[in-house]
Amino acid sequence: MQTIVVESKERGAEKVVELVREEMEAGRLNVLGLATGSTMEPVYEKMVASDLDFTNVTAFNLDEYIGIPATHKNSYAYYMDQLLFNKKPFKETHIENGMAEDLDAECVRYETLLKENPLDMQFLGIGENGHIAFNEPGTSPESVTHVVELTQSTIDVNSQYFTADETMPVTALTMGISSIMQAKKLIVAAFGEKKRAALEKLFAGEVTTEWPVTYLLDHPDVTVITDLKL
Repeated sequence: MQTIVVESKERGAEKVVELVREEMEAGRLNVLGLATGSTMEPVYEKMVASDLDFTNVTAFNLDEYIGIPATHKNSYAYYMDQLLFNKKPFKETHIENGMAEDLDAECVRYETLLKENPLDMQFLGIGENGHIAFNEPGTSPESVTHVVELTQSTIDVNSQYFTADETMPVTALTMGISSIMQAKKLIVAAFGEKKRAALEKLFAGEVTTEWPVTYLLDHPDVTVITDLKL
């Protein structure tokens, strides 16, 4: 595991784009896994501003809320369209369908697509409770794309994006730990003091189900980019 300490999240975003460029120029980036949340916003801003061409790259997103349409301003499909896809064309883009009538079938469909299009690089943020994607504490390392009930801590953090008259979803579809670990390269971005506890658990070097981020210790190629000195 490589750690890159930067002075700001803006510099961290630049570093993520530099790593993407390296893989593209080496011909190693055909399928890119994407993440959402405030951590990724400067990353996508830098990607849009760059001269990188993603028209031969297929994109997969980690997760999506259940029960809100892709057109909803707080869906991750909408987030990706607004921040990246409407500004930088990709060969194909994929995200779970949170409005699917058969959620189990949707999980199988998505996992099948991932197997058919192996991830070359996957972006990851880290939740305050150590979750990666929506894999909450206690998630099995063998998990694949599945339905998850969000913990109260995750709901508390994400509810800031919903107005008082909106009901935040309490379930989501997410790539599983095993799905994520299949990516050849993992890029983890974690900025701000709220991420310190999770990073400390990761750097402690012990894998525990209570902190899903520690599963990354078993991956052969992980780069952590942070503004925290640990």
